[in-house]
Amino acid sequence: MSQANYTLHYQPLFTALETMDVQALIDQVDDPWYNQTLIQVGDVWVRLGVMQGEFHWHKHDEQDEFFFVLDGLFRIELEHADTVELVPRQAFTVPAGMLHRPVVPVRSAVLMIEKAGVVAIGD
Repeated sequence: MSQANYTLHYQPLFTALETMDVQALIDQVDDPWYNQTLIQVGDVWVRLGVMQGEFHWHKHDEQDEFFFVLDGLFRIELEHADTVELVPRQAFTVPAGMLHRPVVPVRSAVLMIEKAGVVAIGD
């Protein structure tokens, strides 16, 4: 999958005091790799990923990346470490500077928490 096939939305979709119907948003997605900032909380973004396929190898030099699987099956390949496999209601944090690559064999929905201003495709 080329980077051109990623649908990335950085502008937060919601603000404080708004109810977020995350399932409705998930149901609307038909892109193979969709990433949407839901809201900014302090200096972090809460982002939704709806995806299937393989992302490219990348890293974030200055920040950790937190993944929480809502549904599906989400694998994170890590350089010089075992692949992590997550099922619904499991979470994992990739530390800053670690080369990694999400591999998603079935359509999955994942919440991510990252510093505001993150470039999703890596540094």
